Amino acid sequence: MISQLHTNLLGSMLTCKAAMKTMIQQQRGSIVNVGSIIGLKGNAGQSVYSASKGGLVGFSRALAKEVARRKIRVNVVAPGFVHTDMTKDLKEENLKKNIPLGRFGDPIDVAHAVVFLLESPYITGHVLVVDGGLQLTM
Repeated sequence: MISQLHTNLLGSMLTCKAAMKTMIQQQRGSIVNVGSIIGLKGNAGQSVYSASKGGLVGFSRALAKEVARRKIRVNVVAPGFVHTDMTKDLKEENLKKNIPLGRFGDPIDVAHAVVFLLESPYITGHVLVVDGGLQLTM
């Protein structure tokens, strides 16, 4: 439990704190934290993971409010099922039946969303869900 909170929430918070020093000096910057659809919707058996990722959303939105006047933007990308080491042992055939686009995402799908948020100068405090429509069925 503590390990998940340290990795998913505290680690991101400390990384933001470190990055913020330079961004405040430069009076500009953009942060994209990596959340999860589970942090928004919850999932049975994943309460701690859900809490850690949900906490990251709250932290990111609050930070976005705190630093916006310094022209620093903070957003979150919230992937669903993506082909990674974390999902390699899941039964993909069964799970993708619940995804309207009919497939797991690839890391490049999440990367495109991150780049979009990094390059969008008028978006802050937003959570961009990248899940093939999975949240529509939850």
